[in-house]
This record gives sequence, structure tokens and C-alpha cells, in this order.
Amino acid sequence: MNAGDAKLGARLRVVLAQDVALGTGKADILERIRDTGSISEAGREMGMSYKRAWKLIDGLNRTFREPLVETTRGGSSHGGAVLTASGEEVLARFRRMEAATEAAVEDDLAALRRLVARTPG
Repeated sequence: MNAGDAKLGARLRVVLAQDVALGTGKADILERIRDTGSISEAGREMGMSYKRAWKLIDGLNRTFREPLVETTRGGSSHGGAVLTASGEEVLARFRRMEAATEAAVEDDLAALRRLVARTPG
């Protein structure tokens, strides 16, 4: 997601341990890998380099007991990436938590928006 595409409202960031957090960006890249079968394509869709996308996935894989993404090397089969069962579970749980957060803050967020002098853009 580019900065100009950022959704208005609350954004969930779950701190799992010291220096270990899961937020919308990591969930988005997992979702795009699931949908495209490719780390490079997922990164491209999010406007980031392959190196940055790979670093995010490597960090996620190291954080959890089981890898969230499995990769196959290129060559004649062109490689690819898939979410593991753990990856699917982490993504689904995060999206449920995200939806619950949005529902929990909806009324207060609407009240705060009414207090804003003007909305940019």
C-alpha cells in the first residue's frame, strides 16, 4: 500500500515480543503472496523492492515456530512462494483482530473525525 492509499482510521499493530510486531504491512504482504504465489510480485504490488519484501518474509519466518512462507527457487519452474498452514492461520487471526479493532473504535473514531477542523485531500 502506498502512503497515498492509506486507509483512514485505526491501524492494528500487535507486539508479540520485544522487537517483534505484526501489523497491516506484514499482513498485506502475506495476503499478496497468497494471492500471487510470488514474493517479487507481492513486493511490486506494494511498491517495495524484492530485497525489502524478502527481508520482511525472512523476519516473519524467523519469528514464528514454523515458517509462514515457503519458497521454491527459480529455474525452469520459475520458483514461487506459498503460505504455509501457519501463514494462513497468522493472516486469518490478524485480519479477525483487525476487524474487531475497527468495530471497537468505530463510534469514537467518528466522533474524533467530527472534531477535525478539515480533512486533508
